[in-house]
Amino acid sequence: MDKIKQEYIREICFDISKEIILPKYKNLKDHDIKYKNGTDLVTSVDIAAEKELEKQLLKIIPNSNFVGEEAYSENKNILNLYNDNNYCWTVDPIDGTTNFVKGKDKFAIMIALTYKNKILYSWIYKPLIDEMCYAIYDQGTFIENKKILTKTVSNLNQAIGSISTKYWEDNYLDQLKMLKKNFAEVRSYGCIGFEYVDIALGKRNFAILSKLSPWDHIPGILIVREAGGADFDFNKQSYNFTLRNKNLIVGNSEQFNLKILHKLGEYS
Repeated sequence: MDKIKQEYIREICFDISKEIILPKYKNLKDHDIKYKNGTDLVTSVDIAAEKELEKQLLKIIPNSNFVGEEAYSENKNILNLYNDNNYCWTVDPIDGTTNFVKGKDKFAIMIALTYKNKILYSWIYKPLIDEMCYAIYDQGTFIENKKILTKTVSNLNQAIGSISTKYWEDNYLDQLKMLKKNFAEVRSYGCIGFEYVDIALGKRNFAILSKLSPWDHIPGILIVREAGGADFDFNKQSYNFTLRNKNLIVGNSEQFNLKILHKLGEYS
């Protein structure tokens, strides 16, 4: 495979934002909004944007695989594509759909390219401000072609981040409620893509996550890792989308994540 040209991905995201996403921002009709699985919002914009992303990305690497959030809702077996000896695109066409529907400003296009269990490239694009954050395996994380490095804080009581509120196993619920009290601020953006970028920048310090859908996390994981951050689950296993970890701590450094895990263990 030839090196992916960043301008190709940027142009795809810009065009899809301009032609499909932004015309519907604060302009959705009732028929544009539906629920999948009875609880999760999906819009006609998510579906149209994902179809166009698939069309354009497969032009870059013909015969590559494609896993999209909306495609998964129609066919759960597509996750098996990660086991193929082939390149695979993973896409969340609008991360932060609820924010998008409510007219809030935090939503993003998220894309990653993997081969087997290795994340090669990832991109998080913010349509409203036309800003691209991307990472290349073993080369770094960049915002608009400027390399970024994360920074951390020393103590939990200085830290800002988020803790998933749903999908936890019962034995963790009370532990997480007690853990939450140790941080300076715990607040979700409602768009994990924005959170990953801010962890990479050092503006936020952590995210403690459940329900690890690959399109929500593969892009951001590489962005945080290449900026100097770290990730592992409650068993100290790094995120591996082919093995499907049940939980995850993402933060500015491995040392800081260990402090979180140690504190969590005090409540077990």
